[in-house]
Amino acid sequence: MLFSPCSAFGEAETVMRMVSKFASFVRTITPVKSEFVATTSPIHLPHPYSPLGLHVHARDLIYLKNRQINKLIKLGHLDSAIKLFDEMPLHDVVTYNLLISGCLHNGYPQRAFGIYSQMVLRGIRESASTFTSVLGTCSNMDFFKEGSQIHCRVVLFGFTLNLFIASSLIGFYMRMGLHTVALKLFDELPQRNIAVWNLLLRWCCELRQFEKLQGFFSKMQLEGLEPNGLTFSYLLRGFGNEKLLDEGKQLHNRAVKIGLVESNIFVQNALVDFYADCRSLTEAKNAFECIPLDNVISWNSIVAVYADVGFLSESLELFSRMQFWGKRPSIRSLMALLNLSSRTRNIQLGKQIQSCALKLGFGHESSHLQSALINMYGRCLDIESSVAVYESISVRTLECCNSLMTSLLHCGVIEDVIEMFGLMVDERIGLDEVTLSTTLKAISICSPDLSRCRLLHCCAIKSGFEFSSVVSCSLMDSYSRCGHVELSWKVFEEIYSPGVICFTSIINGYARNGLGKEGVEILKMMIQRGLKPDKVTFLCALIGCNHSGLVEEGRFVFELMKTLYGIEPDWKHYSCMVDLLGRAGLLDEAEKLIQKVPEKVNGVIWSSMLRSCRVHRNETIGRKIVKWLVDLEAEDPAILLQASNFYSDIGDFETSKQLREIALTKKVVREIGHSLIEVKSHC
Repeated sequence: MLFSPCSAFGEAETVMRMVSKFASFVRTITPVKSEFVATTSPIHLPHPYSPLGLHVHARDLIYLKNRQINKLIKLGHLDSAIKLFDEMPLHDVVTYNLLISGCLHNGYPQRAFGIYSQMVLRGIRESASTFTSVLGTCSNMDFFKEGSQIHCRVVLFGFTLNLFIASSLIGFYMRMGLHTVALKLFDELPQRNIAVWNLLLRWCCELRQFEKLQGFFSKMQLEGLEPNGLTFSYLLRGFGNEKLLDEGKQLHNRAVKIGLVESNIFVQNALVDFYADCRSLTEAKNAFECIPLDNVISWNSIVAVYADVGFLSESLELFSRMQFWGKRPSIRSLMALLNLSSRTRNIQLGKQIQSCALKLGFGHESSHLQSALINMYGRCLDIESSVAVYESISVRTLECCNSLMTSLLHCGVIEDVIEMFGLMVDERIGLDEVTLSTTLKAISICSPDLSRCRLLHCCAIKSGFEFSSVVSCSLMDSYSRCGHVELSWKVFEEIYSPGVICFTSIINGYARNGLGKEGVEILKMMIQRGLKPDKVTFLCALIGCNHSGLVEEGRFVFELMKTLYGIEPDWKHYSCMVDLLGRAGLLDEAEKLIQKVPEKVNGVIWSSMLRSCRVHRNETIGRKIVKWLVDLEAEDPAILLQASNFYSDIGDFETSKQLREIALTKKVVREIGHSLIEVKSHC
């Protein structure tokens, strides 16, 4: 092994220095030789196509055998090609390139690397196509070592300035996450073509680095390169991610002037996706209508577009038209419709899509489709069907297991979520952020247990997800539910760059434990860092103020929300403030605040206000509140009992008795509250 993946994730200079150093070392100890050397002297072997048994040169024989191998690979007979390869007395670089490429195209990367290793051991020197083929398959950490070794041989044989090989190396390091190394290789190129620039633009799109996307595009234009269809596709995707409709339209006009919209199918489909991302469905439909009917990608795109925005009838109509014209739906359109049925809890639609998928022959081959089905049934509260789909899968993937876990959690089968986690560990299926986050939520809901939270925290560290914002937020929530908000704060401090969601989670943790003042201080810290709080963040801060009785701080947060950030409070924010003011005895101010609620005041706010009137014995406001409350929630027996108690407090026993009798006829049942404490045992 040249160097470990961990060491390679340092600075670009370190990686490049190690590669260069190793290549120099190899150069001193490895003589470059070749099993086959071009020669004009004949080798006495019979020509396979000559009945006279004429003797031919070795190069001619290898050429003929290479043609046979190439033909077998194109026909899909890879094993026959390898058998012919093994029977050949001599090979050249073309022979190995054909087999390496054939193995890669047929999904056998390990086999391809085995043949490449054999080629290297026999001293046959790689060509440019050899390097580009083997580098193209190093797409995950399983082949990091091989990819770095190939880079060393590129340096050894002086191919570093070859544009095609350099492009493959840049793509390899980008897939590995070593963006600094990739950019250094890019900067060292003496000249760059459009394909290399498109690699950078694609990377920016995948990482949603919009500013870098614009910067690279500007530099590309300064070098005098004309953008092609892929360039516009990546730019449109970037503008779509940022919802920049006007800028994307300008790009659309430029593509029209160049003539790419009419001739390039990638640009046409990118335009459909761009307008869909910007929620401009009219333009998306117009862009779709310009695409020839025989393009199945555009059909699947427009079906998914309408399904994603919730237009059920339009998406189903297009789905039917698509099949009428003989176009096969893809996984994308089927999953979009399944996700729509999940969001709308439309189980009948989900069942129909499942039947359609089976008729189309998808069966159980797509883990993405099976995962969407499991999720759909779980969202529709049909956990039996969700489990049935899971059990029908021959190979249980991490994605399907996660879908079943979230479905079980959504349906309230909490203990099975924890059991599912243990099953995934035992069967070595693997873990990710969704697995850990879902399990932590299940533990929090079931019964907050500090030992279980610590165990999951250890799993997160061991599996490398300790710095994931999703896992960190779930850990903060779990620790705070156990009453250990100091552990939540430790998790928060370890986050490299906490975002709005992370700040909201820690503020909520402090609010849950009655530490409202600390929550407000964290809110101020968040604002100082330039982050914009959202509605949920302000709600958590207000809940903390309410639980701690911090009237001034509550007013500050409420006004900050409206004046500085222009966020209109909803009924939950008003309910918090009314409850806070009511608890403090500021009933007149609370009553005035109720009148400012933009929507219809619900029973929660009136009930909170009436409770405060009872505590502070304010009969005047209480009588008005109880009248509004009873008129609004006349069918709720719990509200009737609360009103009955109020009249009893002020001495109107007759009205109190009447309301209580009405409540009892509605069979009111009051849930008995309970609390849990954790006792440390000393053994």
